[in-house]
Amino acid sequence: MINKQFCPAKINLFLEVTGKRPNGYHELATLFAKLTLGDNLTVDAAPAPQTHIQLNITGPLGDKLEADETNIAYKAAARFFELFGITAHCQINLEKNIPMGAGLGGGSSDGAGVLRALCQIFNKPRQAVMELAAKLGADVPVFMYNETFLKGEGIGEILTPLPAPGPLPYVVLVYPCTAVPTKDVFKRLQLPDKKEVLTNCSNLDKLISYIGCGKGLSTWKKFLFNRLETCVFPYVISVRNAREDICKTNAEAVLMSGSGSTVFALVDTKEQATDLVNNIRNKERLVFFSAFRRETDENNGNTDTSYGGGPS
Repeated sequence: MINKQFCPAKINLFLEVTGKRPNGYHELATLFAKLTLGDNLTVDAAPAPQTHIQLNITGPLGDKLEADETNIAYKAAARFFELFGITAHCQINLEKNIPMGAGLGGGSSDGAGVLRALCQIFNKPRQAVMELAAKLGADVPVFMYNETFLKGEGIGEILTPLPAPGPLPYVVLVYPCTAVPTKDVFKRLQLPDKKEVLTNCSNLDKLISYIGCGKGLSTWKKFLFNRLETCVFPYVISVRNAREDICKTNAEAVLMSGSGSTVFALVDTKEQATDLVNNIRNKERLVFFSAFRRETDENNGNTDTSYGGGPS
């Protein structure tokens, strides 16, 4: 049986590090938001005497990934079959559009897409694979939900879907063709004091409230925040330059996503987004035009989503 899945990218509209556990894991307070930029996935699977998984990767960024058992899409299929004691032939075709190491959750979204597809093919509830999703990667459970916005707490495992009934801005993303290792970012992190954490978490609640009440960008852009910017901008020139170039335009809401390296800007109109893309694209970076992905969207990407620039 063939199943198609759209695997959206994500950005973090807010990210505070609220503490560190004895095992070394950091606790977060974050707001995930899914985009119309994404990968396209087709899974063809059926019962068979022995399990055989084949992964093919195409798309503009397909040559950046290995199509073998180290890929998270392959791992998701293998562990799904192990979990339910299923033997099957499984063909996975992945069109890769989300850059890697960019803070956009591309790999996590692909892994979740495979799990969603296999759940539908083999008639398994999504809830039955949520623990498996978390073991595949910290952000994989985010993409098991249909909702556009999710609040993340703990080490990212506590997720709360959130409503967003009002108009949403357009998104321009700048990927400086530089991967930023998450471990290196957290090594440079200095934990904020408790008072600052409480203040910022209060701002997160305000951000969620304004979006949930359908307020426009002008009312909540001041609450955008990412603690990890201080661990990236001083150390990674290409990411810092991307932010500075965006800030030279009329874009007002600018933030780094996750632990980097993508920097994004939010604007109210499609015309503003198009102008911004044209102003900041160059041969050293990829620039994407996108939007927030609504729960009611069809199971594919936004045809307006495109990118320009980057090394040829």
